[in-house]
Amino acid sequence: MPVAGVAPAPLPAAQALERLREGNRRFYQNVRSLDVASGQAARAALVAGQNPFAIILSCSDSRVPAGMVFDQGLGDLFVIRVAGNVVAPSLVGSVEYAAATFGTRLAVVMGHSGCGAIKSTLDFIQNDVDAPSENIHDLLERCRPAVESVVEVAGPGADKERLLRAAVRANVRQSCAHLRHGSRLLERLILEEGMWIVGAEYSLETGQVDFFEGHEHHRILGEPAGVPVV
Repeated sequence: MPVAGVAPAPLPAAQALERLREGNRRFYQNVRSLDVASGQAARAALVAGQNPFAIILSCSDSRVPAGMVFDQGLGDLFVIRVAGNVVAPSLVGSVEYAAATFGTRLAVVMGHSGCGAIKSTLDFIQNDVDAPSENIHDLLERCRPAVESVVEVAGPGADKERLLRAAVRANVRQSCAHLRHGSRLLERLILEEGMWIVGAEYSLETGQVDFFEGHEHHRILGEPAGVPVV
């Protein structure tokens, strides 16, 4: 039983990931947990502080609300949303803040099927369609390296839908790599305190989340150290 005034111990990354899997299973099976914190009592209990068990860096797409997708309530998730689930200094800082302040040991980068930011990046690369503003141009440039690598491998005449699916996942992997190697704090937490950076894709069609990029994959894939986030 929790002791009043004492924050509970951080949930280990593996347990946090399983909790997300279970919540998503409830979501796509249309079964909502009765234990999800919501309403006036939950709001009142959280006024003094929060203890999120997972950090979710996801796309801003209105069809991908992380709390609903994982069937979680108030205070459960520290959610950072940005078009294309890209990584920039302020976003890295947001992940660092949750990890350092609340002891959260799982961060998930979640893309989704049919991502508009990735479609725009493909147009940007393949058809020389520029962005309508400098800020959107900057966002597409952050997606570009991952998407460009997929385009180069696929070659001319590649199926557009398959190309988009591959580009969405490549972009998630790129953001995971930036978090793992673009922050001294997160690197230390990964090496010394069991933090996981996990990549995932949400299906707009089914409601299911596929965790396809695990905490161990960055070693297997041999991602380069020191990925710059500028």
